[in-house]
Amino acid sequence: MAKSLRDYSVPNVANVPTGPAVNTGARNFELRTSLITMVQANQVHGLPSEDANAHLQHFLKLCNTIVIKDVAPASIRLCLFPFSLTGKAKQWFHKEKEAVNTWDKCSAAFLTKFFPMGKTNALRGRISNFQQSATESIPEAWKRLQDYIQACPHHGIENWLVLQNFYDGLTLISRRHIDAAAGGAFLSLTIDGATALINKMVTNQS
Repeated sequence: MAKSLRDYSVPNVANVPTGPAVNTGARNFELRTSLITMVQANQVHGLPSEDANAHLQHFLKLCNTIVIKDVAPASIRLCLFPFSLTGKAKQWFHKEKEAVNTWDKCSAAFLTKFFPMGKTNALRGRISNFQQSATESIPEAWKRLQDYIQACPHHGIENWLVLQNFYDGLTLISRRHIDAAAGGAFLSLTIDGATALINKMVTNQS
């Protein structure tokens, strides 16, 4: 029997978006409701203000506590990940299901989508052009720099240059203070020595 025009407008379950099929090997497994609830407690919407790196870090930390016999960790992650998404982020996941059908591809595509190059460049600029504010102590300035680094772990700036930029961005008084603490010149220290000195100053302030 031929379809009427109305029939073509009726929703069809075949058109409902779903995630990718997950290769679980030779064994099927069931995700416990309590586990799904834990993942859903920290969902990301895909908003510009959200930190995709932090979301993925939290998700992986949770997944690392899960062990299912004879099931690859990557399969568990891919099954659970859509439960950590909502709003635009979940729409993206369903739309890109062919491009996110393995965990490696999924995690890479997620960061590419929700941690765009513009955001990376902005944070990289804050790291490379760091400036201590007039009201900050050296430990407070260091902590702020570490916040930028944590928000952009793929910044690509070598440790020696991070330390040098930090020193150059300090006020004159702070540079004199940190040189005195270094026993003469902060820039004469090794990477490990300079890092240890700053961490000691942070600890002492705490």
